[in-house]
Amino acid sequence: MRTRGLALVLALCLGMAGCGPSPAGQQELDERLRQAAWRDDVPEAERLIAQGADVNAQDETRQSAYLIATSEGYLELLRLTLRHGAKVDDKDSWNGTGLIRAAERGHALVVGELLRAGIDRDHVNRIGYQAVHEAVWLGADTADYETTLRVLAAGGVRLDDQSGGEGLTPLRMAQERGHERLERVLTRMNTLPADADAALLRAARDGDADGVAAAVRAGAGIETRDERRRTALLLAATHDHVDVARVLVAMGADPDAPDDQHDTPWLVTGVTGSVAMLEALLPAHPDLTVENRFGGLSVIPASERGHVDYVRRVVGTGIDVNHVNRLGWTALLEAVVLGDGGPAHQEIVRILLAAGADRSIPDGDGVTALRHAQTKGYVEIARILAS
Repeated sequence: MRTRGLALVLALCLGMAGCGPSPAGQQELDERLRQAAWRDDVPEAERLIAQGADVNAQDETRQSAYLIATSEGYLELLRLTLRHGAKVDDKDSWNGTGLIRAAERGHALVVGELLRAGIDRDHVNRIGYQAVHEAVWLGADTADYETTLRVLAAGGVRLDDQSGGEGLTPLRMAQERGHERLERVLTRMNTLPADADAALLRAARDGDADGVAAAVRAGAGIETRDERRRTALLLAATHDHVDVARVLVAMGADPDAPDDQHDTPWLVTGVTGSVAMLEALLPAHPDLTVENRFGGLSVIPASERGHVDYVRRVVGTGIDVNHVNRLGWTALLEAVVLGDGGPAHQEIVRILLAAGADRSIPDGDGVTALRHAQTKGYVEIARILAS
């Protein structure tokens, strides 16, 4: 009886404001959260936060779960901490913000997330650097830093301030370091377009990632549309301009924005079969249940067209491999009915079956994939389906 009474008191206490862990218990929770953050263990971090762990609690080196997420490039962990009250302008032991930490490491998606969360874009740390200085001076002349610099520019950071130590602008830093890629990005930002929206769409269509950054910096609406209601991200996906998509996704572009034919950036990847574009869009959390104008998910056209690598990757996202479109076909049926029976479609059939595709689902006329394969003389596919 006494045990039940104590349990009741504890339950009531946990539900009352101000009745949380003891100071020692709070410190332990916060330390466990930081450890989970270093491992990028988002489920564990979420569980600890629910128990009262503080995403802003810093250890003796001034590391917190929030700041760890920024420096390590842990995007989903960062989003979790922001949802649970992360102090976006919190400082580390160098008096640096999370933006400076992320920029130094070339974490473009984290940089974009922080900019959109309203972080101080131009804070100067203890050694006189802003985020853009750290990206150029301490970074490398690689694609990751190129994208990071584009995102910083698109986000409106100041590009003409001199660093505290060397007295160099970001452009001069790039020149001193011999970072030709970064120099080109910064030079492009010296000339911004007058009609920003038109420039954004044109640059996205043409695969001009620097032009996209310049247009957004000039004030282009990230979801501006052309005469067919295509957004910049949809144009980038259609033409497989992955570098453009990376900038747009980091700046918050919608992967589910439909055009006048109900194509979306995500759905288009099933048509093009671009695994690189799929990967570029996944951090934006596309809706895997959005249907194209035929009522199909992206895995269906990909299976029809023989995009083996795409199908192999997309089934790992949890997409419904048994979805039936308006024609009455699943991805498995389309791979057989509209495929050529060759090695690519044979492999897709194997992949779909391994991912849980139901071979017994018939088309609108009651014909199964196996029967279609037999009728078409696709001997190997029929063997795979019958096994």
